[in-house]
Amino acid sequence: MTYSNDFLEQIRAACPMETIAGNYVNLIRRGRHYVCNCPFHSEKSPSCTIFPETQSFYCFGCGAGGDVITWVRRMDNLEFTDAVKQLAERCGLQVPTDREADRRAYLRTRVFAVNRETANFYFRNLISGSDKRGLQYFISRQLKPETIKKYGLGYASDSWNALTDYLLQKGFTEEELLLANVAHRSNKGNLYDAFRGRVMFPIVDTRGAVIGFGGRVLDDSQPKYLNTAKTPVFDKGSNLFSLNFAKDSSSTIMILAEGYMDVIAINQAGFSNVVATLGTAITPEHARKLSRFAKEVVIAYDSDGPGQQATQKAINRLSEVGIATRILHMTGAKDPDEYIKKYGSERFRLLLESAGDAINFRLDRCKEGLDPDTEAGKVQLLKRVVSVLAEIQNPLEREVYLSRTANKWEISAEVLHQQVERTIRSKKKLASTQAWKDIIEHTVRPEPQQPQSAIPLREYKAEERILCYVLNRPDESAWVIEQIQPDAFPTPLYRQVLEAFADSVKRQTGFSLSAMGNMLSDSEMGKLSGISARNQEIPVTAEEVKDCIRTLKNDMPSAIETDEDLLKLIQKKQHPDG
Repeated sequence: MTYSNDFLEQIRAACPMETIAGNYVNLIRRGRHYVCNCPFHSEKSPSCTIFPETQSFYCFGCGAGGDVITWVRRMDNLEFTDAVKQLAERCGLQVPTDREADRRAYLRTRVFAVNRETANFYFRNLISGSDKRGLQYFISRQLKPETIKKYGLGYASDSWNALTDYLLQKGFTEEELLLANVAHRSNKGNLYDAFRGRVMFPIVDTRGAVIGFGGRVLDDSQPKYLNTAKTPVFDKGSNLFSLNFAKDSSSTIMILAEGYMDVIAINQAGFSNVVATLGTAITPEHARKLSRFAKEVVIAYDSDGPGQQATQKAINRLSEVGIATRILHMTGAKDPDEYIKKYGSERFRLLLESAGDAINFRLDRCKEGLDPDTEAGKVQLLKRVVSVLAEIQNPLEREVYLSRTANKWEISAEVLHQQVERTIRSKKKLASTQAWKDIIEHTVRPEPQQPQSAIPLREYKAEERILCYVLNRPDESAWVIEQIQPDAFPTPLYRQVLEAFADSVKRQTGFSLSAMGNMLSDSEMGKLSGISARNQEIPVTAEEVKDCIRTLKNDMPSAIETDEDLLKLIQKKQHPDG
């Protein structure tokens, strides 16, 4: 049975690696990742790492690795198809047949095409249509022409069927329009446009494909914002607006804004590292996706009540995947768009640099709804404070916040320290008493590792670095296939993976190692997972990939004569100032 990459990605999204692994072993948080004693070989100290941002695992001791499907298959001694079915049943997904999978792949391609034509239609309507209200709105929001073009902004007129008629004339079927959610069917059976009288914001994925739309009314009618419903290519709970631009930022900090116009205003002001969720609170999938591109997030939500509540939810979600958070405190403006208009981009840059940390934000919110001047209010306040302080992992950091809090609320630091320590011990005791399965019971002997072939070191390293780039950034790697063919890879396993990737690019089906799970052995899956795991902190750049391609084509500069020369080149690119 062959499963589409789309279906396997649904399983991976619905069954987070850390959640599933936590049902089998005791996980320990270490920064952005989790570690555990490897269940695939005997050990006393943890060497198996769970990577939430890539939804994978890798043991640095025995070389076992893979995704959530690999984990379940090996832990429960299942065939690949049985592991997929078990996970699908767990998360309530129906396993498609081969015919259904082929049809879904075809319909996804058609939905992408519908979205592309729809975005072009809205853009032309905004720029050259007779109804200028959409263009006037964007001009009133001080958007530059180049910004409007960059984001492909558009306008849906009040017509009931302008878009529908246009797409039908282009050869799309009614079913395809309904599936893409750009049209609805009336009670009488007629099709009508899903978006009317709204300025339009195309939502683009990291490959540059339009996957959905957001629309904003120009009057006071409701709903103010309307997003594309769930389609075969779009789910607002797992996509981020403007990530297609933010992913290319050189910054390791991501700005998380609340809405489309905030993101566009911040981007126009010179900050490309900004995204927003799509009319919904941040989800675990949003957080995992952000962790792939950033080590820290500055939350720039509105300063009103709902914005502050959303900030607290975002802090919790981002903390779960190990992302440090800071909070933007705006005075004199309700949101980033208004702040930039009033004070300019340089003041906003200074505001970003002075953003406070999430712990202080949480401590400040402890007093909400309480009167600290009363004994009952102060007791309740300190209970909340103790709960926040007990969650700080670093003892030194915890002491700093503890001392500051004791001074602020005029309470003995020693008493506060005792309460925090008591809470920490209580939490540890609860955690230690939770039942977890015996590791030895699930131990599976790892397959013997294949000896490295006699491939020259510089070629071996070159193909590994290329593959690392493709595995970690498949949506951005189509250009690699244009510059090098799989048969240029000397290692059979790596060649097989690049062939599968090339096929996915040709068929526009998306790519992940999960789709190859039924074709790879345990040791092969572990080896490929290890490539990604070993390069977590030193990402491969496009320029380095181009150098590696020249290596495999025997087209290296003459100065590179030996394996050591290549290693020095790679090190120089990783540490340019060294």
